[in-house]
Amino acid sequence: MSAFDAIGRRLLFCLDPERAHGLSIAALRSGLPVAVRPAPDSRLAVSACGLTFPNPLGMAAGYDKNAEVPDALLSLGFGFAEVGTITPLPQPGNPKPRIFRLTEDGAVINRLGFNNEGHAAAERRLVARKRRGGIVGVNIGANKDSADRVADYEAGVARFAALASYLTVNISSPNTPGLRTMQGREQLAELLSRVVAARGKAAAQPPVFLKIAPDLTEADLEDIAAEVTEKAIEGVIVSNTTIARPPLKSAKATETGGLSGRPLFERSTAMVARMRRLLGPDRILIGVGGVDSAETALEKIRAGADLVQFYTGLIYGGPALPGRIVSGLSRALDREGAASIRDLRDTRLDAWAAKPISA
Repeated sequence: MSAFDAIGRRLLFCLDPERAHGLSIAALRSGLPVAVRPAPDSRLAVSACGLTFPNPLGMAAGYDKNAEVPDALLSLGFGFAEVGTITPLPQPGNPKPRIFRLTEDGAVINRLGFNNEGHAAAERRLVARKRRGGIVGVNIGANKDSADRVADYEAGVARFAALASYLTVNISSPNTPGLRTMQGREQLAELLSRVVAARGKAAAQPPVFLKIAPDLTEADLEDIAAEVTEKAIEGVIVSNTTIARPPLKSAKATETGGLSGRPLFERSTAMVARMRRLLGPDRILIGVGGVDSAETALEKIRAGADLVQFYTGLIYGGPALPGRIVSGLSRALDREGAASIRDLRDTRLDAWAAKPISA
C-alpha cells in the first residue's frame, strides 16, 4: 500500500464504517482520480457466456448498492463491477450500527439487510450509463416483508434484463430472515424455474448467476449443482458472507451478521473446488471470499474459478488495490510462462477439493 493510500485509510478508519463507505462512494462519484488504471493485458481476458471480461477481477455486490458508481469502479482496474443487491421497493435495512471492522483479522461483519433505494432509482442510473460499455452485473434480491419473494426476483429480471451484462440471484445473505432457506432444493427449483421463465419473456436474455452461502453441507452443494444444471443457469458465485466464526482476534467477533474478508478465504476457496467438480468444466464459477492480493485471487482461479470478486479487501487495501492485483496477475503469467489466465484454472483443484468446508 502506498503512503497516500495508508494515510487515506487511517483517516477513513477514524469514521464510523457506514459513514466512511458513503464518503468513498461520494469520492468516486465526484470523478476524483483516486487510483491509476493498470496496463491492459490481453492474456488476462476471460470469455464467458458471450461476454469478454478484460480481466478476471470484479467488484462484488454490496459496495455499490444503488448503481451509483459502476463506471468509476471499472476505472480503478476492475474487469467488471456488480451493483446491488437491489430489491423492488426501497428499504432501510436493519438498525444501525450494522457494520463492524475486525481490523486485526482483516475482516468485516455486517448485518445491513439489503438496504437500498429500490428498482426505480437503480434503473434510472443504469439507463443513463447504458452506452458507456464495460461489464456491469446487477444483483437482485427480495424485500424483507415481501409476500412472494420469488415474484420479487421475477420483477428484478424483468426490470434489469435489458440493462445488465449479467444478473445475479442473491439468496444467500444471512441478514434477511428466511432468505437462505431458498437454497433448499424444492424452493430453489421453483425460484430458478420462474427466474428462467421471466428472462425468456424479457427483451434481453443476459446470463444468470446464482450466489450461494458458504455455510452449506456437501449434500446442499450437490442439490444446488443439480438444480443449476437442470435449469441451465449459467454460473454460480461462491460465496456470500458466513455466519460461522472461525478463530478471530477482534473483540467485535461476537457481533451478529455475515463475516467477510480474510478468515473466509480457506472455506470459500474449498467450496469453489467442490462446485467445479460438481458442475464440470464449462459452467462459470466466480470465487469470492478473502481475496486481498494477486496471490489470493490466483489461488481462487487455481481452485476452479473463472473469475474472482472482492469487497472487504478494498476496505483494507485502498482504491489502488485492484490495479495492484491485476498487475500481479500479469506478473504471475510471466513467471508461469502461461499464455492466458485460463491456463492456470484448476491447477490446484484436487488440493482444494480435499480441504474441509465445515467450520
